[in-house]
Amino acid sequence: MKRLVPVAVHAALLSATLFALYPVLWVLATALSGAPMRSGRVLPWPEQPTLRHFADVLFRDDAIFFTQLANSLFIAAFTALVAVAIAAPAAYAMARFEFVGKRASLRSLLATQMFPGVAAAIPLYLILDFLNLLDTRTGLILVYGSTVVPFAIFQLRTAFEAIPVDLEEAAMVDGATRAQAFFRVVLPAARPALAVTTLFAFMTAWNEFILAATFLSAESRLTLPVVLQRYVGEHSANWAAFSAGATLVTIPVMALFFWLQRHLVAGLNAGGVKG
Repeated sequence: MKRLVPVAVHAALLSATLFALYPVLWVLATALSGAPMRSGRVLPWPEQPTLRHFADVLFRDDAIFFTQLANSLFIAAFTALVAVAIAAPAAYAMARFEFVGKRASLRSLLATQMFPGVAAAIPLYLILDFLNLLDTRTGLILVYGSTVVPFAIFQLRTAFEAIPVDLEEAAMVDGATRAQAFFRVVLPAARPALAVTTLFAFMTAWNEFILAATFLSAESRLTLPVVLQRYVGEHSANWAAFSAGATLVTIPVMALFFWLQRHLVAGLNAGGVKG
């Protein structure tokens, strides 16, 4: 009986994995099919395999896809950088110091997470228009950064609280200032949580569609989610090209995920459990 338990656990895990991968396999099969996929099929296997749809997405209109890919990478990377740069010192202050308005600030940050970013689309549009930042990557980075910072503060605050204060005090006894202790002791110790927060911020900006479609109009400045939506029209849909584009869009995120995966478990634990 004891031998059957591991077998049952592995079977359940394998079934869950296949259940999660099944839609992904259908997307990949559709992208690789040279002919329309027949309805009623169970196995996601491409009809007349071809790479033509990937070529159509990559090299259409003088390879503008690569410009749009660069836009997405630039916006997502700088959103993560801005969010972590602002959230890290703010989270450290909330984890280590007592000051007037601390609890109210935490409640306000929590309240911002109760509303979707699209709820603020109109005021954000007016602000960007006033600052002449509409249809610019800078404006979109500022919008994404403002939506990611509250989550990043909560994630990093609990991670900083889990770091023993004795480490900082020992550094300051040796002559380090508070700022030096923060940069040389606290941040290296919180590296897993920083990695996870950076990944989440990157993915938020990478996958966002509504605000990007609202604030960007020039095709050379569009991000990839907006471009993918154009393959699905009101009266027709190019599902093969859409699937090929969706597959290409996932590659940078997968690469970043595998690069940071060794930090994920430790970072989630540091950000979700108060030590």
